Amino acid sequence: MDIAPLLLFISAGLAVFGLTTLSMPILRSYALARPNHRSSHKVPTPQGGGMFIVGATVVLAGLAISWEAIFQDNAAVLACLLTATVVLAVIGAIDDLRTLDALPRLVLQAAAVAAVVATLPAGFRIIDALPWWIERACIVIALLWFVNLVNFMDGIDWMTVAEIAPVTAALAIFGLVGALPRDATLIALALCGAIIGFAPFNRPVARLFLGDVGSLPIGLLVGWLLALLAADHLVAALLLPLYYLADATITLLRRLMGGERITQAHRSHFYQRAMDRGMRVYTIVGRVFLTNIALAALAALALLNASIVTQLVCLIAGCVVVAALLWSFDRPAPQRPA
Repeated sequence: MDIAPLLLFISAGLAVFGLTTLSMPILRSYALARPNHRSSHKVPTPQGGGMFIVGATVVLAGLAISWEAIFQDNAAVLACLLTATVVLAVIGAIDDLRTLDALPRLVLQAAAVAAVVATLPAGFRIIDALPWWIERACIVIALLWFVNLVNFMDGIDWMTVAEIAPVTAALAIFGLVGALPRDATLIALALCGAIIGFAPFNRPVARLFLGDVGSLPIGLLVGWLLALLAADHLVAALLLPLYYLADATITLLRRLMGGERITQAHRSHFYQRAMDRGMRVYTIVGRVFLTNIALAALAALALLNASIVTQLVCLIAGCVVVAALLWSFDRPAPQRPA
């Protein structure tokens, strides 16, 4: 029996939990996020917990991949991916401590994403009908958007946990049954364990926030894993992050059509509007978590049955599930009797 994946998962969780516990006094002194008009918290709260998630994932997954000697054919991609992950963590840490302007931040993110995509094997394809260079450009744009939408959606306690934990768990399970390469599977396992190790500190009311130091590199890692899955299982790769994709993309389009500056901080996401209408944080993240479990189940069905009918039914069902969640967040709060 192969117990290495389980050991990696547990080690990542324990590493994050232990490092975070030891570092809380320092974070309280130097990395406080102070409330503003966009914030969901009301008191200064330490941020930067994502550095331990990223550190544990990069170090432990890298060690596991090296131990199993499965990097020979993919060394350049993995080296670039893990380096870009650390670079995005550094960019996020700087932004957490002193706000960076939107343009240089986006340029640096794009450079990190483009470097990762440039090292993908020449034979890597998702949509064969597209010319190679157009597909690569689309992958860069999609990964850059995913990096940022994970950051945008990290707006209330446990939101990122409710999204990333089930998505990475599904990716790890899919990898263990052969839908992803072994190295990608180990990265998914490490990230899943790490995010669960962070969860107790981010439980409402949070004692620690993820910070951009965590959300940006987590977006890159999960986006890369989804891109690998999409090469053979496009519908499954679309289903897993469908709630995040829908909430962030629809919100962006709404703001563009409303003439708002998209670089300006806001509270327009569906989950934020639900909170502003009085929905409890536990209710919001609970619904997101259950939605992601349903999406993971549909993705598994799509992965196991490659027929066009099954793929289409799973995709439509996933859209209905997400639409129902968005509707529940967007509907007016019930009027209380006088």
